[in-house]
Amino acid sequence: MAVRSEPSVSSTGRIRRPLLALLESMATPHAVDRYLELVDPMATVRDMRARVVSVSRPTAGSVCLELRPTRQWRGFAAGQFVQVGVVIDGVRHVRCYSPTGSQHRAGDPIRLTVKAHPGGLVSQYLYDHAEEGLVVDLAPAAGEFRLPDPRPDSVLLVSGGSGITPVLSMLRTLIDEGYSGRIAFLHYVRTVADIADRAELRAIDAAHDNVTIDLVETVPGGRFCGAHLQRVAPGFGVGTEVFVCGPDALTAAVRHLLDADGFGERMHTERFVIGSTGPVDAAGGTVSFARSGVTVENSGASILEQAEAAGLVPEYGCRMGICFSCTALKRSGRTRNVRTGDTHDDPDQPIQLCISAPLGDVDIDI
Repeated sequence: MAVRSEPSVSSTGRIRRPLLALLESMATPHAVDRYLELVDPMATVRDMRARVVSVSRPTAGSVCLELRPTRQWRGFAAGQFVQVGVVIDGVRHVRCYSPTGSQHRAGDPIRLTVKAHPGGLVSQYLYDHAEEGLVVDLAPAAGEFRLPDPRPDSVLLVSGGSGITPVLSMLRTLIDEGYSGRIAFLHYVRTVADIADRAELRAIDAAHDNVTIDLVETVPGGRFCGAHLQRVAPGFGVGTEVFVCGPDALTAAVRHLLDADGFGERMHTERFVIGSTGPVDAAGGTVSFARSGVTVENSGASILEQAEAAGLVPEYGCRMGICFSCTALKRSGRTRNVRTGDTHDDPDQPIQLCISAPLGDVDIDI
């Protein structure tokens, strides 16, 4: 009986695993993609990338990008983020951004709105230099800040500044679904002119009876309060899920109000910025980066910040403890989680560099 051999390339053009393993063994020490990218950076086997197909700068200091990903892309859920990698002066830098489009438009490019923050290396680079044809690295969508299934009876979206991006995706997704429950959207911004999608938001507000959108300018002193909530979501209560993304002060104010009314457990939050850890009283000692052979005086800042100050370039993504791409092995010493205040003493444990500050002597495998 004749035995039919499997072809090495599938009908879709994907290289089958046995051949891929052989090619990678022959390509050592580099992966196959390192050679393919010399011909076409979008011709990848394992790595996922995206090409910028559209660029606009709708407001001062912000850039909107549309990305066409490679075949490995599997879509996203509204509210999630992706890691985008760019090479600046020969060094690859990764940052996290939330797609702003609807999760149901799989054939559309990935839409990102990036605010050029002062001192933001990647955001400033994209604002100044992004153009059609730019190829960036891309990671699969991740994050637990997302709409629940089944959908709740009503939804309250609260955002501030750049925090609008994930909740804007939630709004567009619900609109595409024909969601019939109440949607209240409360956004805080320095001036309305800073909102890239303000015209669309006003059009959605006017076209849908179940949607109420309130854009609050903070320049005259507008801050979140119960009156704003009542204005945009009168009768808020049981059956409503709340999604908040913005500065810590906004998140804390919303939680305080919801906890007082007994709805705190229905609040879901996403942090898009984490402040510098700054020095702590129990700093002192040294931080040893074992694999690099570098030892520095412990300043009390996060281990990621201290590594970068020492000239090291550990891998990282979001810088706020969400993506786990900066995880490294702590061989010994005590660290503090700068988000929760918890301390960790166990040796040989993986820790996240961006949210861990050393307390005394610490040895890290970097």
